[in-house]
Amino acid sequence: MRRIKTHCGMRIAECGLMQKRIRDPRSEIRNASGFTYVALLAAIVIIGISMGAAGKYWSFVMQRDKEEELLFRGEQYRLAIERYYRALPGRNAYPPSIEELLKDSRTPAGKRHLRQAYKDPITGEDFEIIRDQTKGNRITGVLSTSDKEPLKKTGFPDQYPDFENKTAYKD
Repeated sequence: MRRIKTHCGMRIAECGLMQKRIRDPRSEIRNASGFTYVALLAAIVIIGISMGAAGKYWSFVMQRDKEEELLFRGEQYRLAIERYYRALPGRNAYPPSIEELLKDSRTPAGKRHLRQAYKDPITGEDFEIIRDQTKGNRITGVLSTSDKEPLKKTGFPDQYPDFENKTAYKD
């Protein structure tokens, strides 16, 4: 039997053994797929946590904006009721309805004390109307019906000292 030598001077059988000892770069790529899978899962977890934090922050921003809008709309109602009350000197009276704030039937031109009937920005529904029984069941104010806890608890204007440290918007 003749011995066939390879280019390195070894027999073919020995050369095959050497090839097994040399690392095959393709086998490393196949083993790296497990690492890629783990890295992908880690990236998905990090993105999920980031999205959760962003969602909480966005929710906070939205509630703060709704709260500012609630204070603005409440102030509009307060000013409209005050304008209605003072519109006719000597005939001071609170409005009987929200529609009367939109168009005052006591005046010939139908003066508008309120631009529109605002909805409660927290609940998306109409405000609850505060009526004073001693003044002929007339409207003296509006309030939110929401049970949510307000973000702002202090720092209100001087005309709203009762807003301090409330636990719900409806308080």
